[in-house]
Amino acid sequence: MNSPANRRTTWLAMPLLGLLALAGCATGPTIRSNVDQSVDFTRFRTFDFLQPLSTDREGYQSFISRDLMVAAEREMTALGFQRTSDNPDLLVNFSANLEQRLRVTQTPTAGGGATWGSHRRSASYGVWGGYRTDVRQDTIGTVGVDVIDAAQRQLVWEGVAVGRVTRSTAENVGPALDSAVRDIFQQFPARVGK
Repeated sequence: MNSPANRRTTWLAMPLLGLLALAGCATGPTIRSNVDQSVDFTRFRTFDFLQPLSTDREGYQSFISRDLMVAAEREMTALGFQRTSDNPDLLVNFSANLEQRLRVTQTPTAGGGATWGSHRRSASYGVWGGYRTDVRQDTIGTVGVDVIDAAQRQLVWEGVAVGRVTRSTAENVGPALDSAVRDIFQQFPARVGK
């Protein structure tokens, strides 16, 4: 049944699945960051979270937002920043995305026939003396952390983690989120007092 409640549950689950990708690869997610080189980070001392966060839904805080806030607060505090709701220097926001991708590869083969893979959605096709074509559908998740100059309302830094969603990640979401946020903040450009 496709009721409004089921659609809302599906909508809320999509960012979660995107975040699951972060611990999905054996080598971990790919981490990228961008910084506004014109910003003097030494003038920032405090932070808070943008309200509402982009990962919140329909007027309430999601589990994803809560977990991301806990991890980001830990990382910002470790960098020497203090959280305050009274005129913070920086605001932190999050984003999450889930995308389906098809990957098609061809390899020479001496055999023929068709087989279906069971690990992921995949199919292989081949002919005698031709090529084997593998088609795989992967779910790629992205989580982003934006840090905004609160006074200027301007993005000063962003960190992004991108990885493949796996079943093992889905079974243990908390550590995946924690690890992704830790990896993202390793690229943060400043510490308070340095």
